[in-house]
Amino acid sequence: MLPAVLASGWASGVNAYLCVLMLGLIGRFGDVAAVPEALTRTDVLIVAAVLVAVEFVADKIPYVDSLWDAISTAIRPTVGVVIGLLIAQDAPTLQQAVLAAGGGGAALASHLVKGGLRLIVNTSPEPVTNIGVSVGEDVAVAGVTSLAVLQPALALGIAGVLLAIGIVLLVLLWSRVRRGYRRYTAWRERRQPKNTSASA
Repeated sequence: MLPAVLASGWASGVNAYLCVLMLGLIGRFGDVAAVPEALTRTDVLIVAAVLVAVEFVADKIPYVDSLWDAISTAIRPTVGVVIGLLIAQDAPTLQQAVLAAGGGGAALASHLVKGGLRLIVNTSPEPVTNIGVSVGEDVAVAGVTSLAVLQPALALGIAGVLLAIGIVLLVLLWSRVRRGYRRYTAWRERRQPKNTSASA
């Protein structure tokens, strides 16, 4: 179970809703017993599909993607924890706790790496890079999530390599991360409504 949980956790940290949707669809139509039944429910699939559509758009717009990442900071690791708990629901309590922590930790790590890399991408003046990176992330999440229930060890290996590459890029390009964060902060401040006080 551990490889499946960690791989799913990595995918959750990049795109939690797509991870949930993929797991649900595989469990619902692929009749894969490894997928928790709760994820195959119709209401879960509908909500996940709607949120996937929202993220699909938001994740491809410069600076909006970073705002979406900030909003998702608590959501993505939580989804990783929940998926870990669902996969380990028949395991002993201690094992459930370990798997839940592993899923949440993997999701938090990949979320932080994704957010940092997006700040780097946002230093580029054109939107094509954002779209390309976002599509690549979606493809990676769909692939790793599918493999997590079909070939968990392979999925974990791919997720581990992608996470390591992301961390190395962050270390090498840390100055661009800081520059991207400054630009994102300035962009967000420009869009905040200005408080006007009426003079007495």
